[in-house]
Amino acid sequence: MKKTFTYLLGTAALTALLMTSFTTEAQTTFASAETMHKKTVIKTDSAANADITATKVAAKDEPVDTAWHPQRRLWGYAFGDAYYDQHSPALTSTQGKENNYYQTPSGRNAFQFRRLYLGYDYDINKKFKAEVLLASEPNENTLPVSSTVGVQNGDNLADGRMSFYIKNFNLRAREVWPGTDFVIGEMSTPGFALNEGGTNAPTSLSETTWGYRSVERTITDFHKNNSYDVGAALQGTFDPKTKNFGYVFMIGDNTTSTLATVYNSNNALSATNPNPNTGFFKIFYGDLWGKFLNNRIYVDLYADYAKTQSNTPVATTVLPSGVLGEQEHNMYKIFVSYNSSPLTVGVEAYTQQFGLGVTDKNTLTAENVTAQGLSLWAKGAIVKNQWGWFARFDAYNPDTKFNGANTYTVNTNYGSYDPTEKEQFVTAGLDFTPAKNIHFMPNIWLTRYMDQLDKTTAGYLPDNHTLVYRMTFFYTFGK
Repeated sequence: MKKTFTYLLGTAALTALLMTSFTTEAQTTFASAETMHKKTVIKTDSAANADITATKVAAKDEPVDTAWHPQRRLWGYAFGDAYYDQHSPALTSTQGKENNYYQTPSGRNAFQFRRLYLGYDYDINKKFKAEVLLASEPNENTLPVSSTVGVQNGDNLADGRMSFYIKNFNLRAREVWPGTDFVIGEMSTPGFALNEGGTNAPTSLSETTWGYRSVERTITDFHKNNSYDVGAALQGTFDPKTKNFGYVFMIGDNTTSTLATVYNSNNALSATNPNPNTGFFKIFYGDLWGKFLNNRIYVDLYADYAKTQSNTPVATTVLPSGVLGEQEHNMYKIFVSYNSSPLTVGVEAYTQQFGLGVTDKNTLTAENVTAQGLSLWAKGAIVKNQWGWFARFDAYNPDTKFNGANTYTVNTNYGSYDPTEKEQFVTAGLDFTPAKNIHFMPNIWLTRYMDQLDKTTAGYLPDNHTLVYRMTFFYTFGK
């Protein structure tokens, strides 16, 4: 038995040694064959190999652009306040529908984010760049919200929590011709906010020059001009080397980030009266800008035009003709600033027309409306790079031909437009910068509302105001 076991063990060991030897020889044989094959290829393909070598030598001789580095940037910023609302109109009031504290009760205090941005910029190559921006810009109000009713605004979920939405998502083609970029997708418009450093887009528009979006929007932004839209644009400079003069031309859907084309939802729709507007109308943006006297003076001229409504049937008790004609709106704006150290001042003025924007209930006629706004601001340094100050005054008239003895129905679907309320806005504060890109700004925020209706006209509201004391904070990262 012992001999049998020893024989079997010896046989197994010998078999293992033979298999190991075979494997080693096979690997050596295969390796030798592969080596011989490579030698054969190199020998027989010497002409092709010579071409490869020549190409490598030529590549080495070509100049390399070391100045350009692809951008892969995750960035963001946030601003908000610790605030105390000293006074606001009653929750049932319609005054101040466009401001952040609409229907916030007097005496309320809270910590609040007013904007959260999270962006990513990606250079696909030297020619093409992609931009992504997520935004959350919730309003402060106390309207009851639940999953069974409509969401109170586009930046809040049904349970009142903040949510992100897509604000920018676009592709930029640089230098489609010298000094001009082409952009397609969802992007900033030239209305006031466009600021694309390192491109041919302007950096001297009103919001960038004002510099305190964290305190309040520009006057045209406050009154709902589009700051972003889905479309295509040419952003260019007339002098590519110095970039002192330029333009932006853009065509968009006039829907900002929503999916539905703008139309008047008050119209009764049916199979025999389908909405005729969806997908047909576009908005056109144009902007010319210039920098003068070694960048001390900025001048920006802006215009837009949009048709928003075709002929629409209405009740004969609203208009005797039974038809509300075509609606449109357009804006003309000028912005000028003087930039120096330690003082910068700016002025922004605009006029905006709403074609058939309101219907006079007394005369049963649809009327064109002209709105006008003026903004004056100044800012400066107290201690360089650490303490600054700012102050601003706005005046807004939503209807320059308003008849206080009449009442009106609003036809336009433009923002939160209300022809009855004139407004004056004032803000002032200090800017403490303990480190780069970090700001703490104690400020006051005041808006006065003045009803244009006569006191004896139904619907008249006495003058009122919103006054808020705030400690605003603002910080950026990644840019």
